Amino acid sequence: MCNRYEAPEVWEIERFWHIGRHNQLPWPRQVLPRAPGPFIRRALLASNYERELVVGQWALIPWFAKSAKLTFSTNNARSEDLSAKATFKDPWKRGQRCIIPAASFDEPNWESGKNQWWQFRRADGNPWGLAGLWSTWTDKATGEVHESYSMLTLNADHHPLMNRMHKPDPKLPPDQQDKRSVIAIERGDVDQWLAGTMDEARQLMRLTPVEVFDAGPTMAPS
Repeated sequence: MCNRYEAPEVWEIERFWHIGRHNQLPWPRQVLPRAPGPFIRRALLASNYERELVVGQWALIPWFAKSAKLTFSTNNARSEDLSAKATFKDPWKRGQRCIIPAASFDEPNWESGKNQWWQFRRADGNPWGLAGLWSTWTDKATGEVHESYSMLTLNADHHPLMNRMHKPDPKLPPDQQDKRSVIAIERGDVDQWLAGTMDEARQLMRLTPVEVFDAGPTMAPS
């Protein structure tokens, strides 16, 4: 899972993913759960397929929520469970998929016996486009509309890099830890992810090869 990442500047997102300048809302450089962050989705009001940049809460607000302030964590979603989990099954069924731009993301490494944060960038210098789901929720009391999103993860027990992250469970064998990894959507696959069928989207839910990563310990505060 991921609980901290660095968002690119708006101009970087617009240039890399070819999005017109339609959104001026700010977001913090370092995005934490329940903070605002940018995401890219298929434009809702366009007559033809277009991409739009949206700012929303990094913690998906499900349709049944009584308040935008959730008491449970929804910033990550297990991709294997999307069709079964009440929070995510409707956005997944409706094709509400998004791209989450990230200059980098951080994961905890416990190989020394204590947490050492690692930072993950791309070796090619480009930003990450991480797979996500989005939702729009309206507060019935005030009429206020809230945009939100969740970052999808995949089992990484057999990935030579991502399986080193997160605190291991001593009660479980190494190949059954359920270590998690974000899912990178390459730039050439963005349209398939945003506008393809459910089966076409599933084809893109795979682990990223080790050589794509530029990863190592960081001095970022815990």
